[in-house]
Amino acid sequence: MKQRFCTRLSNTRPVTTSQFLIRESESEELYSLSLSLSLSLMMAEASIPVAQDEFSCPVCLDLLKDPVTVPCGHSYCKICITDCWDQEDQKRVYSCPQCRQTFSPRPALSRNTMLAEVVEKLKKTRLSDDCSSGSGDVQCDVCTGKKLKAVKSCLVCLNSYCQNHLEQHESFFRGKKHKLTEATGRLQEMICTKHEEPLKLYCRTDQCCICYPCVMEEHKNHETVTAEAERTEKQRVLKETQKTLQQRIQQREKDLQQLRETVESHKRSAQTAVEDSERIFTELIRSIERSRSELIRLIRDQEKTAVSRAEGRLEQEINDLRRRDAELEQLSHTQDHIQFLQSFSVPPESTEQPVTISSHFSFSDLEKSVSRLKDKLEDFCKEEIEQISDRVTYIEIIPLEELKTRPELL
Repeated sequence: MKQRFCTRLSNTRPVTTSQFLIRESESEELYSLSLSLSLSLMMAEASIPVAQDEFSCPVCLDLLKDPVTVPCGHSYCKICITDCWDQEDQKRVYSCPQCRQTFSPRPALSRNTMLAEVVEKLKKTRLSDDCSSGSGDVQCDVCTGKKLKAVKSCLVCLNSYCQNHLEQHESFFRGKKHKLTEATGRLQEMICTKHEEPLKLYCRTDQCCICYPCVMEEHKNHETVTAEAERTEKQRVLKETQKTLQQRIQQREKDLQQLRETVESHKRSAQTAVEDSERIFTELIRSIERSRSELIRLIRDQEKTAVSRAEGRLEQEINDLRRRDAELEQLSHTQDHIQFLQSFSVPPESTEQPVTISSHFSFSDLEKSVSRLKDKLEDFCKEEIEQISDRVTYIEIIPLEELKTRPELL
């Protein structure tokens, strides 16, 4: 049996001497490959596509339901042909909707059992369309016509199989060590492009996957190991890298938490500083308002004092003059000449000066003083604000330099 399959395999393509020697040393493996190729041919031959249109009703254009065949040989859904002939009952002549052959009397309709079974199988095939491969799915390599979605891939046969063909594969290779994996569309990448052999080794010298013939040619005397051994080593490095990354993630998460706590503390301090500053400036504004009110009151009081003093002086002089005038009026009515002469005296010339309102300071000087106070207050505030700004502490966040390459990451 093994020779028969090897003969069939040798008929598929030329075999070089070196390849034959390698196959001789790996006869058991090639025997499995031969069986795989034969299985693929057998399953491909068994997958004969059927046009579903051939089993559609000419009236409703859908798969036949309860199919019946009329005397001319054409088949219809029983309900479809019954409706057509019910409309021809008045004529008493019945015709085939396809070939127009007439029948009289009305033929009896009987169910086509064989055709019904075929249609049932086609319906099941239509239901399996839900398992057909989509744009992102791996297609079955054995299916002909419409490709179904592959569920597994064989790393020995280098084929992907749908559920039906997978069952045939497992049945055919029962007891053989065929390694199955999840369906993948990268099976061709697992074959050496030069020798068309499976890539099962890894060359550490050239850092690439190779096949057995490669070891005897361009990778001769190189450090080579099996793909499984290299995967184990790379897996160890991967675990260490993951551990390092997880430690860095934990550290950065801790740093982030500390940063958030610092930011929250900074926000609280800033809010407190804002509230204190608002309170102090409010008190300062109130103090300035009090000073303004005090100055206005002082000016008004000085104004009232000066006017009151001037009015009092004038009123006193007027009263003195009125009293003197009254005395002279009384003397003018005296009958005794001696008394009149003794009492009369000429009043001295008036040396009175015009009454003016004066103050100890002028209002123009006051205005200048207030302007100087404003300038000094503004300069003082500006100087103090600059000093306060210099005392404010800024938090500068310096991000880590982003790693760009895999060696930097590792």
